[in-house]
Amino acid sequence: MSSTAPLSPALTDPDTLDREAARLYESAAWERLLAPAPAPAPAPGPASEAWRSLLSVPVDRLVADALDALPAPPPAERPLPGRIGAALPDRLHVWRRIGRPDVRPSVHLAYARRVLEEWGWQNTPYKLRDARGARCVCGALLAAHRLGHGSAATMNEAGAWIMTELRSRGWHGLIGPWNRAPGRTAADALALLDATIHRASVAGR
Repeated sequence: MSSTAPLSPALTDPDTLDREAARLYESAAWERLLAPAPAPAPAPGPASEAWRSLLSVPVDRLVADALDALPAPPPAERPLPGRIGAALPDRLHVWRRIGRPDVRPSVHLAYARRVLEEWGWQNTPYKLRDARGARCVCGALLAAHRLGHGSAATMNEAGAWIMTELRSRGWHGLIGPWNRAPGRTAADALALLDATIHRASVAGR
C-alpha cells in the first residue's frame, strides 16, 4: 500500500505520530483523497433498453461479477499478546512484523481498537502506555503497527483519518489533547475509532 504523503524519519512516540497525522491531514494529497469522485458519464443509447444486454450474459458470469464487487473479507484475526505482552516495551514486539503484508488504514484502526479494548485506554499526556500496558489513542496506533498490523505509512494515514473524524465533530486540535481532555472516557475513545473505521471504510481505505 502506498503512502499519500512522505513520512518523517521515525514515528516512535505518540507525540510524533500526532504531528505527522496533522501534517498529512493538512496536505494537498489528503484533500485530493477526500475529494468526491467525478460522476460517471451516462451510458450511450436509451437507458430503457440497457437491460436487454444482460440477457446474453451467462448467469455464472453475472454471479462472478457480483462477487467481485463485494468488499474483501476481513483478515484472519491474530490474538493480541496477553497482559504481560501489553506491559512489555513495544520494541520487543517488532519481530511480529516480519513477513506481514500491509493492511488498509481501516483494518489498522480496527486492530488499534482491539488494543484499547483488550489492553485498556489511558490519558496520561503523551505517554505511550501506563504500568498496566493501557494505551492512549495514538499509543494504540503505534502498538498495532509494531504488532505487525500495517506499515508506518498506513499508521500515519490512520491517524489522519482520526483527525478527519475529529474535525467533523468540531475538534480542531491534535489527537493527544482530545485524548486527555477533562471528562474523556475509554468509551469515547472506542466510539471515536468506530466512527473513524466507518469513515475510512466508506472511502475505500
